[in-house]
Amino acid sequence: MQIGELSRRTGVRNHQLRYYEAQGLLEAHRTGNGYREYDETAVLRVKQIRHLLGAGLSSEDIAYLLPCANGEAPEFVGCPELLAAMRSRLRRLDEQMHTLAQSRDALSGYIDAAEQMGRDHYPPFEGDDLDRLRDRGVRTRAPHGRTRSRSDPNPGGYGNSMPTESRR
Repeated sequence: MQIGELSRRTGVRNHQLRYYEAQGLLEAHRTGNGYREYDETAVLRVKQIRHLLGAGLSSEDIAYLLPCANGEAPEFVGCPELLAAMRSRLRRLDEQMHTLAQSRDALSGYIDAAEQMGRDHYPPFEGDDLDRLRDRGVRTRAPHGRTRSRSDPNPGGYGNSMPTESRR
């Protein structure tokens, strides 16, 4: 089958299939006119890849695991090398989750402190209020110190968000 049919049967876009091939996850044979030709096993292989990507595995991890995969879900025989690779990935995910939880806690603390300090000086502020401010051309601080406004002539948003008279 050609790439278009494989795409239709798996729901995966052509460029993703080409990427899987480039990563060594999927094998295609070339016809005389250069078209990719996949055999029937490619459908199962793509489904396995999608499941493993959904589990947070990298294409490098998947390349290592695929030879041991059985079925669409897939299932694995618990050989020591395979288990070590999956446990290593699980540890990395746990570390990332811990780091994200710390970042979330810090941000939540900043929000709580800002709300506490602002409660005496400003009326309650809702997320929709930010859009209304931007609609009126008020510049608001964005991530990484960039500023944004709907009427901003600099769509990239780089610059200082403080009013001009305050920058001295």
